[in-house]
Amino acid sequence: MSTRIHQEVVIGAAPEEVYRAFMDEKRHSAFTGGASRIDAGVGGLAEMHDGQIVARNIELEPNRKIVQAWRVAAWDDGVYTLLRIGLAPDRDGTRVTLDQTGCPEDMTEHLASGWEARYWQPLREFFGKA
Repeated sequence: MSTRIHQEVVIGAAPEEVYRAFMDEKRHSAFTGGASRIDAGVGGLAEMHDGQIVARNIELEPNRKIVQAWRVAAWDDGVYTLLRIGLAPDRDGTRVTLDQTGCPEDMTEHLASGWEARYWQPLREFFGKA
């Protein structure tokens, strides 16, 4: 059985800056504190958090949308989630909408809390809006 994660947060930076933080490996490494290798094109591979997370870019709309087949590297072969990240201007910066589907049921709570701890809070700090 699998489940879904839905989160919405506001990050105090323009959509262009938030998109770059996700898709530029140097910026991604800087805000997460873990090494990242990211091919920022459609079909490109992304390895984040020192290789603990692996994703393939399925659909990219610069500054607006990131869709990836996303997985924890230690999961069984062939186990992926579908990650959709939407970026929209907000009066306080960027409204980020995350939808992650196909999450293994026993990992959903861990993944959901991980987005706050490993992405939203570090992004707020990175952009000086903690």
